[in-house]
Amino acid sequence: MYKEQAIQKIDKELKEFKGGDQKANAVKKAVADKLKMFSGQDDEFAQAIVQSDKTLADCCSQIMKGVGNSIEDIEVYKRAVKFYFSTADIQVKMTIDLCAGNGSADKPSKIIELSFDDLF
Repeated sequence: MYKEQAIQKIDKELKEFKGGDQKANAVKKAVADKLKMFSGQDDEFAQAIVQSDKTLADCCSQIMKGVGNSIEDIEVYKRAVKFYFSTADIQVKMTIDLCAGNGSADKPSKIIELSFDDLF
């Protein structure tokens, strides 16, 4: 129900993006893309965006507040979802296939699964 409305709101705010410093402007497109993706996957998250008076510009400025010369992409997205939905978090897992899919029935691929949270 809210998914399409959230995506439209984010698209509109991206087109009308005003304010924000250079850092906020640098992340606006990536943040908008991820917020639209998350909204398309979950109606409750989409509802939080639709019913919020917060804007994409506010979100990007808040994300980049206090950031030095760099920030991990995943941290940008974690801050973005928390901006609209305070109890939300992102958990990312990385899978490493040591045999690059060349395993066989006799010798299956060796898969290592890492959580990004473990890397920080």
